[in-house]
Amino acid sequence: MARSPIEISGHSIARGKHQTVILPVPDTYLRQGSGMPVHVFHGRREGPSLFVCAAIHGDELNGIEIIRQLTTLKRLSKLAGTLYAIPIVNLYGFLANTRYLPDRRDLNRFFPGKAGGSLASELAQVVFDTVVTRCEYGIDLHTGSNHRNNLPHLRGNMKDEVVLGMAEAYGAPLALNVEGTEGTLRHSAETHGVKMLLYEAGTALCFDEFSIRAGVRGIVSVMEHLGMLTKRKTTRPKKKVSLQVAHDRTWIRASASGLFRAKAKMGQRVRKGEVLGSIHDPFSHESVDILSPKNGMVIGTQSLPSVHKGDAIMHIACFETLSQAEAQVDTFSEIVMGDGSFS
Repeated sequence: MARSPIEISGHSIARGKHQTVILPVPDTYLRQGSGMPVHVFHGRREGPSLFVCAAIHGDELNGIEIIRQLTTLKRLSKLAGTLYAIPIVNLYGFLANTRYLPDRRDLNRFFPGKAGGSLASELAQVVFDTVVTRCEYGIDLHTGSNHRNNLPHLRGNMKDEVVLGMAEAYGAPLALNVEGTEGTLRHSAETHGVKMLLYEAGTALCFDEFSIRAGVRGIVSVMEHLGMLTKRKTTRPKKKVSLQVAHDRTWIRASASGLFRAKAKMGQRVRKGEVLGSIHDPFSHESVDILSPKNGMVIGTQSLPSVHKGDAIMHIACFETLSQAEAQVDTFSEIVMGDGSFS
């Protein structure tokens, strides 16, 4: 029996077809009516439905490029199931090079949204009701924010066997087992029964080629794992990383205001009591050392030297075996830079 077409926002998409559908979104106060492009790939064969989205925060650009590259892959012509890819969710923030919506709201605190609500609520409702509720799986792409840089890692409910399987397939070396905050896309999608991964990598307002390459590779690997794409045959076994799931994490905060000079580097192992960096008073010779409160690995850093007391300046994740986590990060780098097979 032939697979039925799908109907979305007034469009009918037949099996084996790809169409870019424009979803209507709320106007600004200048009546700047716009639309949100969604790439819909409706496979010839039955299979799961997956959505991939980026730029819920308008200044997080890596995911936009990841989706651009993903949607150009020739392999999608043999897709099983349906892929929904949204390159830019927060169109307003993207246009203004800012994380937030024009009303300063964080879109990722207003899901699942509602009709007749604020700009944020209505925009969230369009995405959630039109795309997310159609899917069994989802991948939400993010970067660091506010001059922060993230080592590529995954977040999700790693106690869920399905989510853990997706994370292992993704191929990133590290994962945080964290609950989704109420109002986020991940929390709302999980409440609806969607199995979700969140990919964090790089920093805002710029492209990071390593993070982008790892992102495309990871999504393709998850699609293979879900049976949406056929796994490619290779003449030699591929290198793989063993996913390391953190059992704890903490943000290190500035104990004084001043100029922060980091000593610990991204991906570095640190020990409890080790000096991570120092905050210097620009008008005197006084300085304060920042010490690690735990054994762990640096997975996030602040890149802007000027800090105020209380600012989050370094993110530490804790693993059962730190040497193993560090080794997997190194292996991951080798694999990503040497692998072109996902094309």
